[in-house]
Amino acid sequence: MRIKAVRVHEYGGADKLRYEEIELNPPAAGQALIRHKAIGLNFADLHNREGRYPLPSLPHVLGGEAAGVVEAIGAGVTDVKVGDRVAYAAGGPAFPPGSYAEARLFDASRLVILPDEIDDITAASVLVKGLTAQYLLKSVYPVKAGDTILVHAAAGGVGLILTQWARYLGARVIGVVSTAEKAALAKDNGCHHPLVLGEGDLVRRVRSLTAGEGVPVVFDSVGRDTFDMSLECLRPRGTMVQFGTASGPVPPLDLFRLNRMGSLTVTSAAFAWFFRSRPELLSRAADLFDVVLRGIVNVPVHQTFALADVAKAHAAIEGRKTLGASVLIP
Repeated sequence: MRIKAVRVHEYGGADKLRYEEIELNPPAAGQALIRHKAIGLNFADLHNREGRYPLPSLPHVLGGEAAGVVEAIGAGVTDVKVGDRVAYAAGGPAFPPGSYAEARLFDASRLVILPDEIDDITAASVLVKGLTAQYLLKSVYPVKAGDTILVHAAAGGVGLILTQWARYLGARVIGVVSTAEKAALAKDNGCHHPLVLGEGDLVRRVRSLTAGEGVPVVFDSVGRDTFDMSLECLRPRGTMVQFGTASGPVPPLDLFRLNRMGSLTVTSAAFAWFFRSRPELLSRAADLFDVVLRGIVNVPVHQTFALADVAKAHAAIEGRKTLGASVLIP
């Protein structure tokens, strides 16, 4: 069947995005055909578009998450049935991007059935970002009551979820944002100490909030522009969690520098490695849906764009003009 989708034929800026018609085959064995109702936007989509996160081939449809309805299934599929409301998060070579489309084929074993209480727009905005927050808080650095943590991009899609969830776990949250407006949003979503980057010495402010000690963990999705100051905000034997590079890749690191700074730990926590099996996917998704359904984590969707206007969406994200989550509507 013929559908509308957004592809890149060559890497580059938002001008390389093409809204065009493509052919979609019937589902093969193990696959499901999902008719999209809402499509999530993530910073990784921009990296795919630029070629920093290379796509499997060109031309290729962008997009790493969506919510919709199962319209057809291939042979051997038992995890979902026609009519199920589902969402998915792409990640890793086996589950490539492809959500910027009216519909797509996806491995049925990687689909998550949605609770009735979670609508399509919420699902499309929360799955990748919420699951990212889940594995960061529960596995990469298990945050516990009494911890003081530092979260960069605290008013972004992941940041707002991280902040709310960490506060529920009993942590004290210092959040870094780029504007006063974003500081207010972060505070409204549980951030105890929102700090605007560029307004004073960030390291000194973090040290003053921690009696000079520094924080045990920094969650940093910004990358090049904040990496050094993030290290300087850590206490001895602290952990630097890099899970994104919005400002560019981090330069090579002298490991002995971590020794001199207090035997620090640095990790690069990629989404795909925390969802290697269906049981792990379902367990983490159940944890996420639980805090959403109980109102512990609210998912503010501040921007919606038509799929055909995806270039405007990318420009807004690149210009740091978005708040919270953004969603495309096919």
